[in-house]
Parts: sequence; structure tokens; C-alpha cells
Amino acid sequence: MSKQHNAVYLDGKGKEFRVGPIDTQAPGKGQVLIRNKAVAINPVDWKIQDIGFYIDSWPTVLGEDLAGEIVEVGEGVTRFKTGQRVLAHSNFLITRKLQDASFQDLVLVPEAAVSAIPDRMKYEDATALPLAVSTAAAGLYQSKKEICLELDPPSTDPKKSGKTLLVWGGSSSVGTAAIQLAVASGLDVVTTCSKRNFDLVEKLGAKPFDYNSPSIVGDLVAELQKGSFVGAYDSIGTRESSMQAAQVVVQFGGGILSSVLPPPEDVPASVQAKQVFAVSIFYGENAHVGKAVYEDFLPKALASGQIMPAPPSEVIGHGLDAIQEACKKQKAGVSAKKIVVTL
Repeated sequence: MSKQHNAVYLDGKGKEFRVGPIDTQAPGKGQVLIRNKAVAINPVDWKIQDIGFYIDSWPTVLGEDLAGEIVEVGEGVTRFKTGQRVLAHSNFLITRKLQDASFQDLVLVPEAAVSAIPDRMKYEDATALPLAVSTAAAGLYQSKKEICLELDPPSTDPKKSGKTLLVWGGSSSVGTAAIQLAVASGLDVVTTCSKRNFDLVEKLGAKPFDYNSPSIVGDLVAELQKGSFVGAYDSIGTRESSMQAAQVVVQFGGGILSSVLPPPEDVPASVQAKQVFAVSIFYGENAHVGKAVYEDFLPKALASGQIMPAPPSEVIGHGLDAIQEACKKQKAGVSAKKIVVTL
């Protein structure tokens, strides 16, 4: 193996990405080294590029989602072997180590954040899942003391619980993951999206409502009353989405609203609202969530087709040089698509 490989560097906020060499490190204890075949672009990537949040030193390497082939395993790794096809969630935003970010040819990932994928699944489809799955899982399964929903873990043979969940923004990448995981936990899911995406969310198991409807809050409450309402997940994270979701929660006497972004400070007092942090499911007292999803559930669910890559991937280009254009595409706005670059 070469002692170096190529990575996509960002030299500072407002700068363009550039490709350059980086040292190739062997995996440490509990890590695997993956040769990337596809990476996905997320809003956090272009936001870091524009305003530099989360980053305290430059140059840096970004990227969360990846799919590829394992080329080396570290000490203590038992679930994987070289040559295995996998998807993975990079832990760079926790470790801040450049070799842990996904925008490069080879990336180090903790075993806990990796799942095998079936041979029939394309890498460009698989890479749509990791960050979305982790973000959804953080809100759905972490404890209520963290202002999360603490649902039963997902199962390959779920039993209906009689519980209902609201997912605001069901056609987004996190929304589609939240729907599928909640259904796998035995819940009935009610979601919002535009009418053109109704077919997508229905295929995943949710009942859709048009978020543009002037009666959206009342319509959602009427539907959610058919079961035992457990709370809401805001996969959009705007002020408008959070406040509307909160209005639904209020109608049930209050409760939990998990969100992908910090909720407004003036949400109604009866609503417990908090942003979730995806990589938290792999560490400390939340590590059981990562295990329940990435080890116990996801490999089997992907193999059976119970969990499908969603929303559909749109490949912008091939090679690390294409990541800049892909970020521009993501920033310009996409609906029910995951922007992907193949490697």
C-alpha cells in the first residue's frame, strides 16, 4: 500500500476545495481502513466551507458519508474482513483527525460506525445512508433525559406498537431514514412533504401530508390521534418547521421535539426541544444506540430490502475533483435527492 493517498483539502472558510496528498495511516484498535468508492455531500459540508463553523484549524478535510471496500482492519475488529463492501459514517467531527474525514481515497472509521452492504447495492446508493441514519437514530433512540424519543430499537421483525410519530420533512435524507427506522420499531409514522414526494414517503411506510396546506397542524393532529402519540422529529430544522411541529406537540399536552438543528428559543413551554448530534450514538452511554442500529439491525435490513437507500442518489461526477461542483449543487438546493460523487 502506498504511504500516501489523495484527499480534498479546505484551506479556510470561503476557499475552494483542492486535492492533495495525505499520509495513509494503518487502522488503530477498533478501526477499519476503507477505500472509498462513493461519498455523499451534506449541507454541513458547504456550510463549513462558507462560514467555517466546527473547524478550529486549517487546512482541513471534510465529509461524513462514505461507501467502499475494507482494505485493512485494526486490532480487535471482529465484524469485518478485508475486501468486504460497506457503508460508514466518518467520525471526523468528533475526532478532528484529517484521516477520519470521508473526502479522500482512504479513510479510517471506527468499527462501530460501519455496516456491511449487500453485493447488489451500488456504492453510490449506499453512501446516501450513513449520516442520515445516525442523525435519525440519535433523535429516535437516545434517552429522554437527552430530550430524545427513546423508542424501542429497530427490528427485522417489528411488531405494531400502537404508537405514532410525526416526522417533519419526510422526503429529506434524514426524514427518509427516520421514517424507515421508526417503522422498523413498530410505529405508525405521519410525515410532511410536498405533494410531488408523496409516493416516496408512502413507499417507505409513512402517511404523507402536504406541508403547504393551511390546515396542516390540524390535519396532522387528527391523524396522530389515531394512535398513542410519542413525539416529533424535525428533519428540516428551520424556524418554521420547528414551530409548526411544536404546535402539533402542544395539542397533545406537550412532549419531545427532536431536531436536526437548534430549535427556536421561543418554542412553547410544554415542548422539550433539542438538536441531536449524529456521532453521539457511537460513544459513551449512547454507544448502545450505534450498536443496535449499525451492528444488530442495519446489515440484515439492507440485505433483505427492509431498509432502502433514500432519497435517490444523483451522481454529480467522478473523482475527488468533482466534490467542489457537488457542494455547489447541494448548496443551490435539492429536493428528495442525495448528491453523490463516485471515486
